[in-house]
Amino acid sequence: MDENQDQRQKKGTRIVVGIIVLLIILFFVIDVFLRGSAEFSPGKVTSILLAALQFIVLLLALILFFVLGRYLVKLYLERKRKVVGAHFKTKLVIFFTALSFIPTLLLFIFTSRVINNSIEQWFRLDITRLVKDTRAVADGFYATTSEETHHFAQQLAREIQRFELTDPALRPRLEEFVKSKLTEYRLDEISLFLGGEELFSLLNPNLPLQDYRDLNTDDIRKAPLGLDLNDITPMGTGEFVRRGVSFTDLKLGAVVVTAGKFLPQNLTQKMNSIMAMDDRYNMRGTQRDLTKTLYTLTLIFVTLIIVFTAIWIGFHIAKSITVPIEKLVYATKEVSRGNLAVKIEDPAADEIGTLIDSFNQMTADLRTGQEEVAQKTAEVGARQRTIEIVLNAISTGVIALDARGVVTTINPAAREMLDLPDKNPAGRMFRDLLGLDRFQALCAAIDVALKNRTKISDREIQMAMGVQTKTFSLTLTPLRKPEEDFSGLIVALDDLTQLITAQKIAAWKEVAQRVAHEIKNPLTPIQLNAERIIRNLKKADTAGGEVIEEGARVIIQEAQTIKALVDEFSDFARLPKINLQPASLDDILRQVANLFRGIFADIAFDIRIAPDVPSEVRVDADQVKRVFINLIDNAIDAMNKKGTITLLAAYDRDSRHVLVTVMDTGPGLPVEDLDKIFLPTFSTKKKGRGLGLAIVSQIVREHEGLIRVENNRPMGAKFIIELPV
Repeated sequence: MDENQDQRQKKGTRIVVGIIVLLIILFFVIDVFLRGSAEFSPGKVTSILLAALQFIVLLLALILFFVLGRYLVKLYLERKRKVVGAHFKTKLVIFFTALSFIPTLLLFIFTSRVINNSIEQWFRLDITRLVKDTRAVADGFYATTSEETHHFAQQLAREIQRFELTDPALRPRLEEFVKSKLTEYRLDEISLFLGGEELFSLLNPNLPLQDYRDLNTDDIRKAPLGLDLNDITPMGTGEFVRRGVSFTDLKLGAVVVTAGKFLPQNLTQKMNSIMAMDDRYNMRGTQRDLTKTLYTLTLIFVTLIIVFTAIWIGFHIAKSITVPIEKLVYATKEVSRGNLAVKIEDPAADEIGTLIDSFNQMTADLRTGQEEVAQKTAEVGARQRTIEIVLNAISTGVIALDARGVVTTINPAAREMLDLPDKNPAGRMFRDLLGLDRFQALCAAIDVALKNRTKISDREIQMAMGVQTKTFSLTLTPLRKPEEDFSGLIVALDDLTQLITAQKIAAWKEVAQRVAHEIKNPLTPIQLNAERIIRNLKKADTAGGEVIEEGARVIIQEAQTIKALVDEFSDFARLPKINLQPASLDDILRQVANLFRGIFADIAFDIRIAPDVPSEVRVDADQVKRVFINLIDNAIDAMNKKGTITLLAAYDRDSRHVLVTVMDTGPGLPVEDLDKIFLPTFSTKKKGRGLGLAIVSQIVREHEGLIRVENNRPMGAKFIIELPV
């Protein structure tokens, strides 16, 4: 049924298009016939042809209104039945109709007024007056040219008389004189006649000489009788104006001088042409109404053709847009119901076709994506279960917080370490979960990390867990997603109590061994000198006094060595508590460098402070100076008191730490010693006791900072200190 309806619709469309094409051909045939007649009169044939044009215009208008009305009725019925896309199609049709009709109507009104006004203005011109004025201009031009030529002829006659150039002996001079005047007066001809016979003539070589005519002999003979010579002769496409005057020479008799000027255009022919055009114009005055009618009908016909074509194209475009959109709406509803197998079949090749192809590709991608999502969901579930198993199995306590500080995940190790009774604290603020006084240090560190969004690594904190004080290693790591700057925090806790206890035992064992070794070294000479004193006392030798004095001096010296060793270990054990105050890192570095500049002449200092380093940092200035003095003193010894020490200060915005680097140009450190350099009693110096760098490391840790050492390239060693701002 639908196919038969489509066939009938296509057949009706072809009939309408055929009728319109036939009307267009018929209209322009009649129009060309009327315009092709150079002079058509308002007769019977003309009236019939104009009536035919009016009928064609009326028929085209009826066809236009029929097609438009039929389509609008169809749209109304579709809107009433709530067909998908009917509202959008109506808007498109109204838009295209208005877009074509309104500008065309305005253009028709404006053009028709211009045509009528132009035709009226054409027939209002005073052609008669124009012709008279043209003739007067032509006559005046002839008179002016004739008078000018006559004047030049008189001038020539007077000059020839005054200089007596008619003398045959002066003939060459006369010719030269005439030749110069031909150029000076811009004449085209100068001729001299004696007794009615031509003496000579000079002509402009640019004249059409093939059409040149001599003067009438009778006119030349009449000139000595007192008659002025006046001659206008056709010459090619123009005319030749000649004027002449005569005078009497006592020796030679009557002399006639003529001057001529060529007019390149024939004004008479122009005047005749103007009069002929005036006659034709007067005859066409009777055809004014017919001309207006013909132009108006042509304008109406063209306007209807433009409107009809634009509306037809608008209907076609609206249909080509709305039909695929209807299919898209139907397919979209199917997709919303979960049917991703839907596919739109449409042969469109424009942007709508691209949209349909994109929709089909989208549904195909959705099907593929749905399958991939199901697979990924299974994988994510498996990974999540694996992560839960790992978190439940590891000994490190892990707490995950979001950007607001809400607990999202906590593993059993963290609950056991912190002795938390709540087995599922997710969703609570960390301060509510860690509200006891023993968690103050932990909460303070978490607050700083959340506020600064920085990483805190390997910080040791102590918490009283029942009757025992435990030491934990705390690491705080910010979480950052690709689309977010900061999304949370990972809190990692390791119980270091047993490890630190074991380390302390091992450290004290090593210290005891070192102290025993250091004490044993001076005890041997003390024992030997004491035995020597006893032997000398038993012998009662006269020289025993000197031996006793020397032995006592050795005993006292070695006793002082033991006392210095005890004092150093005592200082290491009693480091003063740091007092954090705002201080300038630039001032501290320069003050420390100035302490060594006056002592070591061969040591050069290079201090570089980055522009973004804060002007003040919270440190204990005296303790930090002690750190840098120790490092610089070690660098000077390593370089044998000759070289360059570089002090660099930079700022890490991500971690909000100041990085200070101390570099030297010495031999560097053995790789195997890098891990032991900060241990007490370890020293690379022959007389060192290994407490200097241990004190440096202790001071840096008290500032909640880090210190590390590495070899510099190409030579030397460098110590890097990180201090929080």
